[in-house]
Amino acid sequence: MMQLHSAAPALLLCSLAALFKMSLSVDHVPMLLWSTQRSQWNPETALHEGHVVSAQELTALLQPVFTQNSGNLILFLQDTLSIEDFTYLSESYGNKNPFQNVQEILQSSPSSLVLPAVDCKATRYLLSFLQESGDWKLTNTTNLDVSQLEVNTSKPNLLVVQLQPLASGLNEISTLETIAENDKIIGRLTMDLQERGIHFSVIYTAVRPSRISRRTDVVWELRRQLMATEEDDSSSYPPLNVTTGNDTCILFYARNFSLNANNSVFIDLINATFVTQNVDTASSECSNINTTLSLKYTKPVNGISSLEIRFLMTNKFYEGSARNWSTLDSVEIVQDEEKFAKFNVSVISAPAEYSFHCQLVGTSNLHPARLIPTNNEAKNWDVFISTLQIQGFNIENNQFSYASDCTGFFTPGIWMGLATSIVLLWILAYGIHMIMQLTTNSRFDDPKGPALSVPQTE
Repeated sequence: MMQLHSAAPALLLCSLAALFKMSLSVDHVPMLLWSTQRSQWNPETALHEGHVVSAQELTALLQPVFTQNSGNLILFLQDTLSIEDFTYLSESYGNKNPFQNVQEILQSSPSSLVLPAVDCKATRYLLSFLQESGDWKLTNTTNLDVSQLEVNTSKPNLLVVQLQPLASGLNEISTLETIAENDKIIGRLTMDLQERGIHFSVIYTAVRPSRISRRTDVVWELRRQLMATEEDDSSSYPPLNVTTGNDTCILFYARNFSLNANNSVFIDLINATFVTQNVDTASSECSNINTTLSLKYTKPVNGISSLEIRFLMTNKFYEGSARNWSTLDSVEIVQDEEKFAKFNVSVISAPAEYSFHCQLVGTSNLHPARLIPTNNEAKNWDVFISTLQIQGFNIENNQFSYASDCTGFFTPGIWMGLATSIVLLWILAYGIHMIMQLTTNSRFDDPKGPALSVPQTE
């Protein structure tokens, strides 16, 4: 009987531990909501600490947004954000608060709601859910100019603002500056709409967390292992592979893969490409010299019946390096089988045995790897790809080879350090040279003898 009573607490602890471990394994991001309308959300709506809002719960929480009188909704979407960013970045840099506007708006808004943890699966399809939930006039923008923003209040408006991305390779100072700039965009837009007397609701969230929590299996192994390896467990889907027979000839992966047509139609292709794989790759071509990755989508959004995206790669031998290099030469977009857009690609190349990786690829001038429009139709498209990895040659074991990154070895900081070192070494060498030129007297006066006479020639 005593054994039965002692076993019960142990079973209960094991069950709680398993539930705790499962709850921590979900990637989540914060979501901030506020509105110019009162009583949008119940002030008593409180979620217990550690609770991750699921997609179903988020749908219920967003219902007041669809039933508001104004009908205007603004979605500020960032690529990465974590709840720890609000405290860590605000406390680590003194008086610099990168979320100053957001915090002031939340405090002064008639109605607001803060969700510390929302399942990333829910936010990943948030835009699609919002588009399907109402008859919105969609306006998508990345470079916001509020002075030129036109809002027709006779129809519900959905304004999607793609904030500046936070690349994982940036240091904390650069991250702080980027978040502060995004905060200014949020404050500037909301202030402009309030001055016009326009009522609206706002959602501020991200696609994935910026700070990956320590894996729970590693945490539990720390008792037995002092030095544990932490891995990034944020990727929830495998890369897209194109096969010829039983062999994989193309591998393609991205964390964010989106297009913007005419600054009005936003197309998110992550779900169709990697999650559900509702994409046709039958037109892809593979060879030892030329490889084409063809991605065909049927009705990706309303108003576009078909969309094809082609990545054209070549494998050439270069005598200067005495080896083969694979290069992504161009990207082509075909809309409805008639509108053709072509982009040349800069700095996307790697040894033929390697894959290529780049944190940010797109049409923006700020991206390290750019897609440069070559015709007028291409100027109507904005392309954004984050964490791109692609390989079209020499694939072994259906896996990516070692990745050649688009960030060169000689970064601006390294060049600055080398230049400073060269100047300091030159000053040191010059000083040593001048010291070595100093000579001492070879003869001296003898007070008991005649005065020393030194000829002018000496």
